[in-house]
Amino acid sequence: MELNGAPATVEQLSVLALANYGHFTSMLVDEGRARGLHLHLQRLARDCREVFGVDLDTERVRHHIRRALGGRSGSVIVRVTVYDPALDLGSIGADADPHVLVTTRTGPLAPPSPWRLRSTVYGRELPEVKHVGLFGALHRRRAAQREGYDDVLFVNADGIVSELSTSNIGFVRDGGVFWPRSEWLPGVTMALLDGVLGDLATWKPVTLADVPSMDAVFATNAASGIRAIAAVDAHCLPTGHPMLRRLGEMYTAIAPEVV
Repeated sequence: MELNGAPATVEQLSVLALANYGHFTSMLVDEGRARGLHLHLQRLARDCREVFGVDLDTERVRHHIRRALGGRSGSVIVRVTVYDPALDLGSIGADADPHVLVTTRTGPLAPPSPWRLRSTVYGRELPEVKHVGLFGALHRRRAAQREGYDDVLFVNADGIVSELSTSNIGFVRDGGVFWPRSEWLPGVTMALLDGVLGDLATWKPVTLADVPSMDAVFATNAASGIRAIAAVDAHCLPTGHPMLRRLGEMYTAIAPEVV
């Protein structure tokens, strides 16, 4: 765990834990390469302007990632969190000097297993920013898991589907893909997959009532890639649909970028 390229101290981390103000991105780095690296860096720069009102040096971020990896081989999940350890609850309005915290953990050892989702009415605060304020999302994920589900599916008051707690969602019908038109965090994996799908993908509002008419449902996330959805509430869905396999192959074929 390094902050601006040096081991992070307890004092530096305490502000992140107590004030909880910042933003982040997570990526899967495999043998020093990550799919959509440029999109992760663009997200960090965009969110830094929104959250702190300053520009972020993304080349410096890449340097810190390489340093934190230390030449590690294999699959590693890298999280880059941007925050200012000098900003606390009382000084949150001061000019910011964002620092870059890089943490790593071992990547998944097996393909992602299908998930069962529990729907709930909820919308993340400032949904277009991947910020560290995850309490609301994780509280609802916990409630879903306590009921025997794997994750939670957010819908608005009109029943329009938006996203999972930390993933995007897509729908398969008649050989094409529907992305829900709603307020959600624009995911890197979703963007990459949408780019290779071309005319096979379209954007439209999707409601819970539409789910039974779908041929398959899947989630996208940088750490897990494409994950089949086995159920939404009480409605079961096929996890062996050929389109899900095709989506996985299309995503795997996207060339990763050198960190």
